[in-house]
Formats: sequence, structure tokens, C-alpha cells
Amino acid sequence: MAINNLTHVILTGGVGSRLWPLSRKTLPKQYLELFDGESLFEKTVNRNQVISNKIIVVGNIENYKMSNAIMSKFNKSFTHIIEAVPRNTAAAIAFAAFASKPEDILLITPSDHVIEGNDIYGAALEQAIILANQDYLVTFGIKPTKPETGYGYIEFEHENVIAFHEKPDFETATAYLQNGNYFWNSGLFCFKAGKFLEELEKQEPEVYWASKAVWERNQDGFLNYELSLNIPSISIDYAVMERSKDIKVVPGHFEWSDLGSFESVYDYLVQKGHPIDENRNIAIGTSLHTTFIGVKNCILIYTADALMVLQKENSQEVKQVYQHLESIASPLL
Repeated sequence: MAINNLTHVILTGGVGSRLWPLSRKTLPKQYLELFDGESLFEKTVNRNQVISNKIIVVGNIENYKMSNAIMSKFNKSFTHIIEAVPRNTAAAIAFAAFASKPEDILLITPSDHVIEGNDIYGAALEQAIILANQDYLVTFGIKPTKPETGYGYIEFEHENVIAFHEKPDFETATAYLQNGNYFWNSGLFCFKAGKFLEELEKQEPEVYWASKAVWERNQDGFLNYELSLNIPSISIDYAVMERSKDIKVVPGHFEWSDLGSFESVYDYLVQKGHPIDENRNIAIGTSLHTTFIGVKNCILIYTADALMVLQKENSQEVKQVYQHLESIASPLL
């Protein structure tokens, strides 16, 4: 059942650089219809429709038309905030908070995550909303399934955060997994709009006031480029969540993936019945007959203008390829 004062805020920034060449600046991963014929953005809207009638989409000038095309499928009114230049998540969420009433509860979700297990997810949201109504800033921790080095971790006891930890090395991640009270930092949040702005002003006044100035000059949701450059580019984790005293964590036991690497895309597609050979190799993006000989756990990614072959375990290194292409201003981005 939808909650009247709950607004679903969808963050659509990001280019998914670790999923190049599938994910491009002109078609980032959240818009790729790779996942059961739906985009991750569409799945995100669908998943949260039950609990919220109000939607705010925060995107950028490069992707807002793609967001509009997906939102048109739902025939629902929504507020669209279009950033002239990306200034990270603290500012993006501040814009959504400025567009809301102080007592409105904001459920912040990225647009490019996969979540399975609706009942468990729904129960976690209900718990978060109770805490948000008590003026806490709530983050969601995800129970880890493996020693993942690509995520930050939340150390906690019950609903209390002990510490936030940066992406660990493999040995540390293994220790976190064995310990049991270190969960992945999911990038999902829940809090009152006014409470978030109050904490942002306290912890990062420069971000608060610069974002406020930009919001007050918005024109039908479009934000001013020159003013936006004054906003420090800081994540919500660094700006607020790691520094506020009013933080709670809801441990999530639902299946979650940010599909941030080809390793996680591989795992997701194989779980959904994607063709795989006897040596656990897969091809993505082509119906051409593909044969792998003498290799295991490899992924072939095929697009019209680029091919990439990688060992599944080396998926995090794709970002280096992207950064190299960026440094030479390649048209392949």
C-alpha cells in the first residue's frame, strides 16, 4: 500500500564505466534492455510503485530524454530534476529534498540496481520508514555473499552503525564476511527531506548553500550550469552518512546487485538462464555462433563498434580501459 508522504527519488546519473563497451555515455547501463527485456531503470520504478505514489527523477542533461521515455510507459506524473553538470550524490539528493516538503520521507534509490525478493525488500523498507519517522537518516546494508572488493562496507550492531569502511582488499573482505556484522553499503537511503537538509547544512554547509542557490534558480526542473559549478562534488556517504550522529542501518537480506561489473552481470545472466558453455564461458550482445577453446570463465562482449574478451575475475579492470579511452578522447565512449 502506497504511503502518502513517501517520495521515491531515483538517481539516474553515472555512465557505468566498468560495463564498457555495453554501457556508453549515450546509453548508460540503467537504460540497457538487457535484463528480462526491461531496463534497470524500469525495474526500479516497478519495484517501488507499491509503496510510493510520488516520484522524483534526478538525472542530467545527457540522459533526461531517455528517462522521460521510460517514465512515459507508466503514465504517472513525476518531478524531473535535470542537472546541468554532475555534482555527485550529496547535491543530487539535496535537489530532491529542496523539491519536497520537510516532513516528506524520501526513499533514495539508484536506477541501476537489481533487487530480488519483494517481501523481504518490502519489510526492510517498512523498518526504514519507521526509523525515518523518528528523525534518523537510514542506510541499507546488504548481507554479503562473497568477499567483494568492489563495495564499501558498513560495520554495525543491530540498527546502530559502528563504522563505514572503504572498499577493502581481498583478505580484509574475507575477514568481514567471516565476522558477520559487516554488510555491503548499498547506496539505498531513507529519511525526511528536512532532516537530510538540516544535516547537510551542518556537515557540509558549502554543498548545502550552493545547491540551494542552484535549486532556487531552476527553470522547470532544469538547473543552471554556471551556478552548478560552485557545488563541491561530494558523495552523500562522505558529506553526511559517515559524519552524522543520527544514522541507523537496516540490514537487508534480499538479493541485491549493483551490476557494477561484468562479473556481477555474468552471475545475474547465468542465474536467469543465459547460454553458458561447459567451461562457463558466455557471450553477451551477439547471436553469432561463438566458440571458446582452451579458456574458462571468460566473457565475450560484442557491440557494433567494439569487442572485448575478459576473464570474469578481472572485471574490475574494465574501468582502466574506459579511463584510457577517455584520456585520448575516443569516440567509442
